[in-house]
Amino acid sequence: MGGVVLDEGPAGVKAPDGGWGWAVLAGCFVITGFSYAFPKAVSVFFKELIHEFHVGYSDTAWISSILLAMLYGTGPLCSVLVNRFGCRPVMMVGGLFASLGMVLASFATSIIHLYICIGVITGLGLALNFQPSLIMLNRYFSEKRPLANGLAAAGSPVALCCLSPLGQYLQFQYGWRGGFMILGGILLNCCACGALMRPLLPPKAPKDAEGEVKEIQEENPQPAKKKKLLDFSVFRDRGFLIYTVAASVMVLGLFVPPVFVVSYAKELGNADTKSALLLTTLGFVDMFARPLCGVIAGLKWVRPRCVYLFSFAMIFNGVTDIVGSQATDYPGLVLFCIFFGISYGMVGALQFEVLMAIVGTEKFSSAIGLVLLMEAIAVLVGPPGAGRLLDATKNYMYVFLLAGCEVVVAAFIIALGNFFCLKKKQDQEPESRLEMAMSACEKEGLNHEETGSEEGPETQNEDEGKAAGPQEKTVNGLAGEIEGEVKPENGL
Repeated sequence: MGGVVLDEGPAGVKAPDGGWGWAVLAGCFVITGFSYAFPKAVSVFFKELIHEFHVGYSDTAWISSILLAMLYGTGPLCSVLVNRFGCRPVMMVGGLFASLGMVLASFATSIIHLYICIGVITGLGLALNFQPSLIMLNRYFSEKRPLANGLAAAGSPVALCCLSPLGQYLQFQYGWRGGFMILGGILLNCCACGALMRPLLPPKAPKDAEGEVKEIQEENPQPAKKKKLLDFSVFRDRGFLIYTVAASVMVLGLFVPPVFVVSYAKELGNADTKSALLLTTLGFVDMFARPLCGVIAGLKWVRPRCVYLFSFAMIFNGVTDIVGSQATDYPGLVLFCIFFGISYGMVGALQFEVLMAIVGTEKFSSAIGLVLLMEAIAVLVGPPGAGRLLDATKNYMYVFLLAGCEVVVAAFIIALGNFFCLKKKQDQEPESRLEMAMSACEKEGLNHEETGSEEGPETQNEDEGKAAGPQEKTVNGLAGEIEGEVKPENGL
């Protein structure tokens, strides 16, 4: 699966949709929380760092920026390592890097040391955990995958609600050096989460059939396919290209409102603690919106149209930003944070589910790395660009308007691109639709392949079977079932 050497099983391995998959989901929940919440939790220590190293706020803000850039920008590197060594060892080494970076940062003597230790080393460690955890989640869940993605994504707001108060407590009790040391110890839990990522094993063949299987393999030896460390063939997929463009435009504005909403509240004359409560409100709503959206996305009628639900979530988020830009008092900002938390949670729960549905399990490990690399550029441009606009206009309204318009544009890109490009292509090429439907039924068909081969005239006419080829027999056997299941409105 996915071209991964150590995690790979035969093509017929079926996702368990439970069992040990729930342990994998728990590990992915923790990893997602650390990856998204840790850059924000580190910002709690910025005031002490400013006094310690005599630097400005913009200098300390680069710590979180570099950390996020490493989390997104090292996507292709993570894909190569996963395809070479497997998910479990990469995650355990990543946990050691994440912890080591924070421990070394506690001995820092300059702001440059913090850039290297927290930004580069810890950022690389979190990246080596985040991407493989999503890959393993994709392998362990198929029917329940939307729900699993929603539950895993809920780790981000939960961890944010826990890590930020914890960081303030550690700073008050032990100072920033002691706080960094303790946070480094907490990040060792990434190694435990990595240990949970057990590779899927192939089903055991019956004892009386083992000899026959070995004889067949000896008579018809198949050369092993060379594993691709990074599969660039995903760029030939129209769906992947549309998704990548839309996701890059979306990220330009998606993260801007949470960064500026507290400052916006202070600008309106609210107290610091009262303003900070807005993020708590946003995170609390986000916490419940993600798993609920996962449940909705898993419904039988909704799942084939998940891309349109994703575009609706983006439109909802963008319109919320546009309307929220007109808020002139604290109750208005609270209402904005409630609706933004709902829409932000929907986007967070659906973004990787849609990518998994577009590229499939086999190419997901390479696709997510390339997508994260493109998003890294947008992450570095988005918030700083909004800051420049704020400096030029001195008005938060334009910042929220720009962010909302960017997200809405991304929604139209993915929705219209899917409707006009992908759907039209499938309508014109019924054979390609049949092939896509076969991939959907692949797991069940391959799991019953051995049972079906022992019955019927196929065992009697070996010469005819060889001439027809295994692919043609599979198509002829499943064509009737598949043709009835293909739905033209499924753009994926």
